[in-house]
Order: sequence, then structure tokens, then C-alpha cells
Amino acid sequence: MISQDKKQFIYLANNEGLLEFNGANWELYPSPNETIIRSVKVIGNKIYSGAYMEFGFWKRISNGKLKYYSLSKKIKNKILDDEQFWNVLDFEQWVVFQSLNRMYIYDTKTDTFNIISPKNNITKSFRTKDAIYFQIANEGLFEIESGTYRLVTNDQIVLQNKLVNIFADDDGLLLQTQQNGFFKLIDKRLKKIKTDVDDEFATGNVYCSQRLSDGSFALGTISNGVFILDTAGKLKFHITQNKGLSNNTVLSLYEDVDQNVWLGLDNGINCINLRSPIQNYSDDTGILGTVYTSLKCNGNLYVGTNQGLFFKKDSVQEEFRFVSGTKGQVWSLFEHDGTLFCGHDSGTFIVENGMAKNIFSASGTWKFEKVKNKKTVLLQGNYFGISVLEKRNNQWIFRNKITGFDYSSKYFEISKNSDVYVSHEYKGIYRLELDKDLLKVQRVQAYKTPQKGKNASLTTFNNEIYYANKAGIFKLNQKSKQFVKDKVLSTVFEKDEYTSGKLIVDNSNKIWLFSKNYIHYFSLSKFSNQLVQNLIPIPAALTNSMLGYENITQISHSNYLIGTTDGYYILNLNELGLKNYNVSLSGITTNKQNESFQNQSILSEGSFDHDENNISVFYAVPEFNKYINVEFQYLLEGFQEEWSEWSAKSSVNFKNLPPGYYTLKVRAKYANSTLDSTISYSFRINKPWYFTHVALLIYLIVLVFAARFIHKAYKRYYEQLEKKLIEENNLLLEIKELENEQEVMRIKNEQLSQVVDSKNKELAASTMSLNSKNELLAFIKEDLKKTTEDGNKSIKSVISTINKNINQGDSWSIFKEAFDSTDKDFLKKMKAAHPTLTPNDLRLCAYLRLNLSSKEVAPLLNISVRSVEIKRYRLRKKMELSHEQGLVEYILAV
Repeated sequence: MISQDKKQFIYLANNEGLLEFNGANWELYPSPNETIIRSVKVIGNKIYSGAYMEFGFWKRISNGKLKYYSLSKKIKNKILDDEQFWNVLDFEQWVVFQSLNRMYIYDTKTDTFNIISPKNNITKSFRTKDAIYFQIANEGLFEIESGTYRLVTNDQIVLQNKLVNIFADDDGLLLQTQQNGFFKLIDKRLKKIKTDVDDEFATGNVYCSQRLSDGSFALGTISNGVFILDTAGKLKFHITQNKGLSNNTVLSLYEDVDQNVWLGLDNGINCINLRSPIQNYSDDTGILGTVYTSLKCNGNLYVGTNQGLFFKKDSVQEEFRFVSGTKGQVWSLFEHDGTLFCGHDSGTFIVENGMAKNIFSASGTWKFEKVKNKKTVLLQGNYFGISVLEKRNNQWIFRNKITGFDYSSKYFEISKNSDVYVSHEYKGIYRLELDKDLLKVQRVQAYKTPQKGKNASLTTFNNEIYYANKAGIFKLNQKSKQFVKDKVLSTVFEKDEYTSGKLIVDNSNKIWLFSKNYIHYFSLSKFSNQLVQNLIPIPAALTNSMLGYENITQISHSNYLIGTTDGYYILNLNELGLKNYNVSLSGITTNKQNESFQNQSILSEGSFDHDENNISVFYAVPEFNKYINVEFQYLLEGFQEEWSEWSAKSSVNFKNLPPGYYTLKVRAKYANSTLDSTISYSFRINKPWYFTHVALLIYLIVLVFAARFIHKAYKRYYEQLEKKLIEENNLLLEIKELENEQEVMRIKNEQLSQVVDSKNKELAASTMSLNSKNELLAFIKEDLKKTTEDGNKSIKSVISTINKNINQGDSWSIFKEAFDSTDKDFLKKMKAAHPTLTPNDLRLCAYLRLNLSSKEVAPLLNISVRSVEIKRYRLRKKMELSHEQGLVEYILAV
């Protein structure tokens, strides 16, 4: 069952529980005690429901959600075992729960129950304006009266038929049976009421029905969908699964405040927009196909599709019939002088009495145009140029192809001066100058601007030629023969996304355009020659039109047929007035990170903890029109400065909001008009406890005490630091004095070292000088020896004197004495370190200490350089020096 509340929320009872639909989202409330809810009824501000051995009501609580309150608990011991409550009715202060066995009458004022228990089963109960009725199997129809029930009629028709519903009329009751249609009860006598669908009742098994606000009847069947009958019983609509229902089993019906009819089906819920300005014809079989063109002619409605040409009687509920011979794609329909022309992929056809005759088959035909002052001549645009049709002997025939232009002429228009303008999607615009006999093209002009464009088109509106592409809409200047951008019409593509440049002019001199989110049409103002723009908020995604092949045909003063890829829909401009709905807040949830969502109150201002700063807000407009979308815009004051972009999303989520006070404002746009109502919801994200005023006061007190403690600690610290600095400075002074003394000693040592070095240099110089003297004396001695051979005694005396002066022992004694005076204890250290050293070894060490080379040492030792090297080698062995350790470096380091 289906019901609705004052907020226009829809409620549905199903196997899962209670479903609430707010216009955007479904909310499921699990059934009480895991039972199956069988019935639901909104009464006042409560939603009453009946289930398996349970009935009660749902009521909205502070967080905006519904809470269940059981009524059956009060009389639990009186409820029969396995009893299920299939219907809920209300009358004045009473609420009636009907099972198959009893009627439980609940008095809302006294909170008491009265139970009606007939002997036989109750098949169904009904409510009219003034009474509640119920049918008892094999007994008849009864009315509740004075707390009990009385017989209304036990006519055989009532006894033999299950009643589906009862309607009250001024002259009696109207009874609807499951299989035998309607009967009128007047003065306890039943009279058959005939309808157009009486034969359908026997096989369709009517399960439920509803009298609609306009007096018509909606009848739901078990296997044949839903029938809509007018007050006289005439069939208005028969809607089945083939025409859009989810399935053909209709278990419940409900008409909402907007006169939409809701159907509770075997496996879902559907909504029928009976009062919608748009009526949809959907071809689920694929027989009709994509509608490219349509035309109302001679009382018939013709539609040309990618499957061929179809027709049916206008304003009659019947199926389309195929026009024989037109299998293939139909591009255009054109009526001229009482003749219907069909532009087809196979050429040109004339259609008459449901039959099609081909008069041109050389090429596919796009469209037709009249020729000024030539009633018997038509131009047709073909796949390979333009050709001429002519009426001869009351018959239309193909006359000739116009030579000189062989491009596809899908869109072409004839100007006032008889020039032909052709729009080619991939080549751009051409201007053709024809000869007066329409035989050939005398001149062809190709336009560079405006440029070619996808889905571009050309049309004549208000005696002016217009061209449309993605860059805008351009009007032909008849004098300059150039196209100039039309600022008024071009606003269509500036304000909404371009999808197609298709331009269509209807019989009322309106020009139609299509964009992503709207259908636009312009008409001349009644008081000026200015164009007036009108928007129809139907997006291309909903209409499912073929881009570049959009088509719209005026079939009556206010009705327009618009072709789609799977049928068509009819738009009534006079009924486009749209209700001013209200946007409403439907739910608020918050959550802490990694935790589940918690519902919050929507009736009062919110106050949330600092870690509950992930907030989701849900809102809706209870509008159920299929073709018109609702868009929302929000502004969170305290967080945003500008409104958000328009969006069809009916919720908004804010994450990690900082502490503060916020006000969320939401407004809605329905059918391109902003609704008057704007909702506001204020809430506060509280600061964490450590940022509260009490915490700040505590922080201040602690800060004062800490500052005082720190001040004392710093004072004590700096006093100790001052004392320590004084001690350290004194110590530094002592160290400085010591360093100065050390520096004096270092300088003295350096001076002594310099003296030693100087002495060593002097010693080395004197040694070298002595060495040079000895070498000189030795040289002189040798020269003198050569003269001794003559026996000169005086020379021998000189040689003897020279030998005395070059005495090595004396030289060494002098050197040793000088060496010891400059490098004290060196020879002692060497002897102590190496006891095996001989005096000659010590002498060699002394020479090496002076950094003398082997060549310089040889004369001092009176030996050859080779002998010096041998002595050095033996000295290394005695000192047991390693191969890597240098002899001179070792001696210098002692």
C-alpha cells in the first residue's frame, strides 16, 4: 500500500518494512518485530501500519526520523494467532485496522479498542466520505454503524463477486468487482455500469482501484497493467509493461496531491504523471524505432523513423500501422497542396490512404521546399544535390536534377531573390544562383564564414534565413549576402552547452532550438517585433533525442510531438505552468572519524563535539515529474562566501569543519525557476575541552604560577651562573697566566732551538771547512809525493807536517768536543740505546745528525763513498731498524 503526508513524502509498505520517499532518496525503516508490513495510511501527523500480528503508528521524532509505537501491545491477548492486518482506514476520530477475520476500531481520543468479529472472513474493507464498509464472504456488504455492523446488501452479485472498491455518488454507491466491472447500488438494487474495458476485466482480474481527483478511475490489474477510465467509462490510457511499467501486476494505487498516480507493483513502485504537460510514447518492441520526423495530415498522425513510415488515427488509442513500401529511413514529411510527400533513403514517395508511391528513386531525399510563384513546382534536397518535382496532369513527377551542384543538400533554403543557400555539415555554406528554368546552377559561392560545424543546420524564420553551429546563430543579410551573428538567438549556446544546431520553425512561427539542459523556443512579442525567449527545462539526456536529428512538430494549437530514439513524447505548452514547491530538510548525520553515522535533530539548532565535525545534510523537493529535474544550491555561512554551483545532488557533506558557528542555507531550482522557499539550519562545532573558557582560565592561572616559578628559577639560576662565571673567570685568568708562562718557555725553547740549529750549522760548516782543509792538504801531499822521487829532503819535511795537520784523531776530538757542546747527551743516548755501537759508529751517527751526505762524510772518515754506504748499512743492522724506517730520520728524532 501507498500513502502520503502533508510534506508530500510518499510512504510504501513492503516486505522489508516502511519506505519513505522524500522526492530524492528512499529511507527504509525496518518493520517492527521483523514482521511484514501489509498496510500503511497517513492520518494527521502519524503513519499507521498493519503487519503480521502487529499494528501501530510511526511518528517523526526530533532528529527527523520515524519511530514506531505499537498499539497492538495493549490488546495482545485478544489478537488471534497468525492474524495479519491488510488494511488501515480512518473515520473522524477512529482508526480501523482490518484483518481477514476482524475489524479493530481504535478510538484516538479515549485510547480504547472495539473489535468486530463476524463469523466469516472479511475479504476487504472500504472507506467513503461518510462511512466505512466491508465485505464478508458469503454474507454480503456491511457498514460499520454505532460500534457494530449492519447489512447493506446481500445481492447475488455481491455474494458471487469479490469487491475491489466502493465509491460514493450522489445517487448511491458505485461498486467495483474484481472480474465483472462496475455496478450501481440504488435503493438496494444493483445496476450494471458499462465501460470500454468490461471484456478486459474477465481476464485481467482487477486487484485495486482509485477514484482520481478529476472523477476518473484508475484500475490496477493482476496481469494487464493499469487502466485509466473517464467518468463515463471511456478508456483514456492503458499502461502496461510494454509502455513503461516495471511489470503488469498492480497491487495498490494512490493519487498524490499533484495528481500523480503511484502504483505498488509486484516488484517495485512506479509513478505515472497523468497531469504532466509531457506524455511519452515509448516503443519497447523496437518496431517503431527512432523518430526522425512527424506530421499531422488528413486526420492521421504520421511518424517517419529509421524503420519506415507509420501512421494512426489522431487522438485515438490504437497502435501505429506501417505504410507499405517505406521500409528504411524516413528523413522528412511535407504536405503541399493536399499531397503528402515523404523524403526517404530510397528517394521520394507520395503517401495516400496508407499507401506509398515512389516518384523518384535516383537518390535519397532529405527535404522539400516551395518555389516562389510556382505552385506546381517543388525543390527537393537529395544526397547528390537538388532536383525539381513538378505537378503535371494532377500528378507529381520528377522533372530534372539541377546541374552544377552535386553535394548533399540536407538543409537548404530559398531567399527572397530566389538564391538557394545550402548547409553542408563538412563543407560549410554555399550560395547557388539558379537559372530561371531551374535547370542548372549558374554560380556557386562557398562561404568561409561562418565556418562549418557538426550538427549545423539552416532554416527560414520570419522571412529571414538563419544558420546555426557551435559558434552561434547567424542571420543572412539579404543585401550584403553575408551571415551576421544574431546576438539574441546566440545566447542559447552561450548560457548552456551546445549539443546540436538543429533549427525548427513550427506552424505558429516559433523557432525551436536544443541545448544540453533545455529546449528553447523564440516567438515574436505581441506588442513589438522583438523575439521573446522561452525555456523548457527538459535536458537532452531525459528526452533521449538523436543529436543532429532533433525534430518537433506542432500537431495542435498547444501540443507538440518531439521524436526520440525509442518513440516520441507530446508536449503541451499551455500546461507548462509549474507548481512552486518547497525545499525541505530531510536529515542530518554526523560522525567521528572511522565511526558510524549518527542521526541528528532537524527541528532544533545543532551542537556537536569537536570530533563530530563530519556533517552530512540531506534535503529534497517532493516533486516527481519524470522530465523536469530539481537542482540545489547551498551556502555554509561561516565557511563559504559564495553559493555553490547548481547540482542535482540532494545532499552535501562537510568534512573536518573547524570549531565555530555555522548556518547552512539551501535553495532549489525547479524547471529553471528558483523556488521561493529557502531552508536554513544552524549548528555549532564546539571547541575541544582544552580550548574552552574554563580551560583557558586554568591555563592562565597555571601560566601565572609557572611564570613566577620560572622567574625564581631563572633568578636562582643566574645567581649561580654569575658565581660560576666569576670562578670560571678566575680560573681562566690562572690558565691565561700559565699559558703566558708556557708561551715564554716556548719562545725561549724556540730561541734555544734556533741557537742549537745555528751551532749545528756552524759545526757542520766548520766540519766541512775542516774536511775541505784536509782534502786540500791531502791533495798537496800527493803532489809533493811525486817530487820525493828526486830525493828532496825539504819536501819530505813538508809532507810530514801535512800528515800532522790532517790527523784524524785530532780532527775527531775537536769535532766531538764541538758537537757535545751543541747537542748534549746525543752520543750518550745513542750508546745507551744501542750498546753495540763502536766509536766509529757513533762518529758516523754524529755526522748523519748534522744531515751530511755520504759524499760529505767520506773525506771526514778518510774512506770512499762506497765504504760510507756499507757503514750506513751495518749501522742500520746494529740499530735493528725496519725496512720502512729511515736511518737519518731515526737519528734526527733522538
